[in-house]
Amino acid sequence: MYRFSRAIYRELVEDIIDGSSPGTSGVSNRESVLRACEATVERLGQDRYSFARPARKLILDIRPYFPLAAQVRMRRVVEHYIASADEFLTAQFSTGFDLAGDPLACRALTRRSVPCQRPPLAHNGYCPSHQHLADEVEQLVESRAA
Repeated sequence: MYRFSRAIYRELVEDIIDGSSPGTSGVSNRESVLRACEATVERLGQDRYSFARPARKLILDIRPYFPLAAQVRMRRVVEHYIASADEFLTAQFSTGFDLAGDPLACRALTRRSVPCQRPPLAHNGYCPSHQHLADEVEQLVESRAA
């Protein structure tokens, strides 16, 4: 997964403002951008279903490190590579295994508060028995958006 965060960084490294920002205790702007890219891609791989808008979060995190003239390009690059990472994860999870090679399990808990061991469907992470939970989440998201 780090290939996506490194690709974002390589595309944008020339546009990053040199130096370090105040309050970052000597961490350079380039290092801050790289850390933000890696953290976003790592969270996308681990917590994909709960991470609503990873591209938006990354754009907001790294925006201060770019001049105004470079921000449109930065946004396009981030959106492109995050979409590519999401496609990769969709393909990976459709095989039934996570990034570490372990079998995927349903995101739900059973009545005994034990994680469900059934294989999930690729589009939402819940097994067929727990699809009602996915429907409830979708309704909640729709009601908040309205």
